[in-house]
Amino acid sequence: MTRDLSVVVVGGGWAGCSAAIAASKAGAGVTLLERTDMLLGAGLSGGIMRNNGRFTAAEEAIAMGAGDLFAVTDRCSRHTNIEFPGHRHASLYDITRIEPAVRSAVAGAGVSVLTQRRITSVKVDSGYVVTVATSEGETWTAGAFVDSTGSSGPMGSCLRNGNGCAMCMLRCPSFGPRQSVCHLAGAREAGLQTRRPAPGVFSGSCDLIKGSLSEDLVSRLEDKGALVVPLPGEMVNTSKLSSKACQQYALPEFAENLILLDNGMAKMMTPYMPLDILRRIPGFDSARYAEPLSGGKSNSIRYVSIAARDGTLKVNGLSNLFCCGEKSGPYVGHTEAIVTGALAGRNAAAAAAGAGLLEIDRDTAIGDFIAIAGDECRGDEPGQTRGFARTLTFAGAAFFERMKQRGLYTIDKQSILRRIRQYGLEKIFERPVT
Repeated sequence: MTRDLSVVVVGGGWAGCSAAIAASKAGAGVTLLERTDMLLGAGLSGGIMRNNGRFTAAEEAIAMGAGDLFAVTDRCSRHTNIEFPGHRHASLYDITRIEPAVRSAVAGAGVSVLTQRRITSVKVDSGYVVTVATSEGETWTAGAFVDSTGSSGPMGSCLRNGNGCAMCMLRCPSFGPRQSVCHLAGAREAGLQTRRPAPGVFSGSCDLIKGSLSEDLVSRLEDKGALVVPLPGEMVNTSKLSSKACQQYALPEFAENLILLDNGMAKMMTPYMPLDILRRIPGFDSARYAEPLSGGKSNSIRYVSIAARDGTLKVNGLSNLFCCGEKSGPYVGHTEAIVTGALAGRNAAAAAAGAGLLEIDRDTAIGDFIAIAGDECRGDEPGQTRGFARTLTFAGAAFFERMKQRGLYTIDKQSILRRIRQYGLEKIFERPVT
């Protein structure tokens, strides 16, 4: 039987772009399908790289041969090696420049990128995904598939579980609600269960238009990269800390101050803040939200659609479907999406070729990170998941503490390279799977 060595990746965020590049480097013919007219999804509003344990994870990925997208973010950084409360040696990429640079890198890897392709149906035969298709009738077959559709939204989820549609970068009203390939293929999914009465959590930050802030604020922000603006006592709201996705930023300093980061916009590290309250703060009297447009009321709801999968990121109960990014765990951040995407893409190419699947050793930061969420999401039945109780990130909270306790956190590049060599993983993502 002649094998179909192609891979189709659905979802063009950081995870999907990474999966597409990795699958192509592994020897597959790759098509990347994106629902909107731009790549990167949540990466269009963010920009924080290399802070805390993300430095370690990025360098591990580079040593393993999956550094293509880290090279792009490094080139597009506005600031490097900056500090803000609880975070060291951070870089901030320019969100206004990053998408074309990433699209060029993905296309340069030999990937066919197709935008405005919203997958609405999946054909499965005996646990094998055969095709994915749009509502307009376009159909793609492949030897393996990657679901990188994320866990944010769709609009109905934000209406049910949040404060309404935040008009975020996902742009569901224009391009249609997010669809999960795993769900369409019959795989069960779970969500993040927190102290909020509804499942999921709010995205953790907003972007303000710099030109709407005072010249003094903008000057200091652009000079330092990060700015801490104390809040009047009556404006301090610690309750928001437990409702945000990014628990690495759920520190008292983030409730007692407005923390701004220069990512091309003015990234404000709070899920949302009523505009009339924000404008009472000196320097913010003309403030205007850039992303989400309704940042005075709400933000997008995330982590309502996480698939059960194994340590290779293969979806339970389906032989040729892999997942990555927020689809593969309650993962926060661009680095986290990139490293899971690389593994899913490489293993999708291997599955299409009939080759062995890679599971990264747990004595690496990346391997441990992927394994922990896999441990939590295994249910008693194939395809079943339990709800998650926490988000995971290299940048802080419980997993970063675990990295430090296990001696995995370091910014010594040579030490990281020795670790990757020790487990036979050096340049593993640059090797064809057949």
